[in-house]
Amino acid sequence: MGEVITIGLDIAKSIFQVHGVDADGDVVITRKLTRGKVLAFFEKLAPCLVGIEACPSSHHWSRELSKLGHDVKLMPANYVKAYVKRNKNDANDAAGICEAVTRPSMRFVATKSEEQQAALMLHRSRQLLIRQRTMLSNAVRGHLAEFGIVAPVGRIGFARLVALIANPEETHVPLVARNCLSGLVNQHHLVQEEIALLDKHIHAWHRSSELSRRLEEIPGIGPIVATALVASIPDAKVFSSGRSMAAWIGLVPKQNSSGGKERLGGISKQGDRYLRWLLVVGGLAVIRYAKQHGFAKRPWLARLLENKHPKVAAVALANKIARMAWVIMAKGERYKEPTVLAG
Repeated sequence: MGEVITIGLDIAKSIFQVHGVDADGDVVITRKLTRGKVLAFFEKLAPCLVGIEACPSSHHWSRELSKLGHDVKLMPANYVKAYVKRNKNDANDAAGICEAVTRPSMRFVATKSEEQQAALMLHRSRQLLIRQRTMLSNAVRGHLAEFGIVAPVGRIGFARLVALIANPEETHVPLVARNCLSGLVNQHHLVQEEIALLDKHIHAWHRSSELSRRLEEIPGIGPIVATALVASIPDAKVFSSGRSMAAWIGLVPKQNSSGGKERLGGISKQGDRYLRWLLVVGGLAVIRYAKQHGFAKRPWLARLLENKHPKVAAVALANKIARMAWVIMAKGERYKEPTVLAG
């Protein structure tokens, strides 16, 4: 029995499964570990290659095992699935991970630092509160509609409803209903305050990051998008090109090609859904600005809008923004405004 050189580690909340092989590929160890014994087990091992499926807690274990001298590789779970044999269980999952991590064509996920995970937590918390704010405003609108009271879409319309609820002389809404609606409105205000506080923290993190400030120079990227990119992509050099990063975000056409014939569909929508949404929104902002101030610097966008819906053009622009972001993140360059050609 040889020395362990490769380990597949299937992580969970409490029980971890280890599958280790030697240089000849022979199984050396298969063992279950409780959470408290994982680090002690790896401390006794000589430095080796450790494969883990990428998930939120995997970054923590990657950092901890790397401190012990091990070479830790994180892999997307859907790429590992092909190497799992027969039934799914912890032992088979660990064996599949051990096999997948040695494949030369495998794609790996860069380990995020604690600072990057904290920044992402700001974004996720903000998105959760925004969804709750939307739920509360929709609830207020729906309840008042039962009494025949409606308002225009948007903040101004909602503000009218809030003023109506606060008016003690309003007779269209029964007192019991007004008390319920007042609670919802108060909760809406509290959520709005928390969102504003998180925005301040995101802007402070943005100002502290030189890379985030350089990304903000790209039209369509503000502090929210810039900090999300920096926090989500620890090392842009893992992507071979800007197109690869755009494909990871899900902004490239989905292919169904065969027999030498290329068939391209809509965007793949794979990868990071949050980043994709932010970049598309940024593309729409650039289009709105260009419609007001002209397309002199982006004539290609004007030609695209002649035949395509603005949202389709926004997706194409989001792809372009992602590629520019890759150049800045991977090569350390700064954004340069396109040169306007004479005539």
